Amino acid sequence: MRKTKKTQNQKKREYFEILNTISKGRHRTNILKKPEQSALAYLVKRIPAWVSSDMLTFFGFCGSLLTAASFVMAAYWSRLYLLLGILGFIINWFGDSLDGRLAYYRNKPRKWYGFSLDITVDWLTTVLIGSGYSLYTEGFAKFFGLAFVVMYSWAMITTLMRYKVTDQYSIDTGILGPTEVRVVISLILLAEVFIKDSIVYTGALACVVLLVVNVISTVELLIVADKRDKEEKESNGGSKIEG
Repeated sequence: MRKTKKTQNQKKREYFEILNTISKGRHRTNILKKPEQSALAYLVKRIPAWVSSDMLTFFGFCGSLLTAASFVMAAYWSRLYLLLGILGFIINWFGDSLDGRLAYYRNKPRKWYGFSLDITVDWLTTVLIGSGYSLYTEGFAKFFGLAFVVMYSWAMITTLMRYKVTDQYSIDTGILGPTEVRVVISLILLAEVFIKDSIVYTGALACVVLLVVNVISTVELLIVADKRDKEEKESNGGSKIEG
């Protein structure tokens, strides 16, 4: 009994050590943070040694290509192919979420290389999804594909600016992060499989939600930026007086 309890305590300690290690360099606020971090802590130590972070990044991008391809196949053949898009998002989550975490777990982080690569691949993924949506839909609905690219790119820009202003990197916008966006779009695809053209209305709604979230995040960022400007001005003023 005592031995079993000791083993359980060791497993808990190991779990929290892994969690702390893979959480370095990233501040998360998304609503799915806890289950996602638990899943990553479980998966990261089971990745084979021959698999590198770059390989996971490429694997995740292949998931994005599959999602984009699902829109094309659904447009020309059957909307049942949109189910492949959901699989694509799962693959994308696996690769995109684990690439950097694996590097930290193995104590081989490349902070600025990984940061630059992730931003580039994430933007390409956004363009692929928006383009796929526009190809699948008809008429005015095609506009929502472009709107999604603009709204999500805005969120990415806000993330980068927040990093510059606060020196704290977070891939989330409030309670929404890339994982939540994947879940929402997957639900939109699933709804379209059963209810034709529902993707037009759910896509429009998603764009409106992103717009509202972006406006709120930008206003919050401007407030923080203004506060930092005032603090730096006071600090510089104090230095001049002392001089």
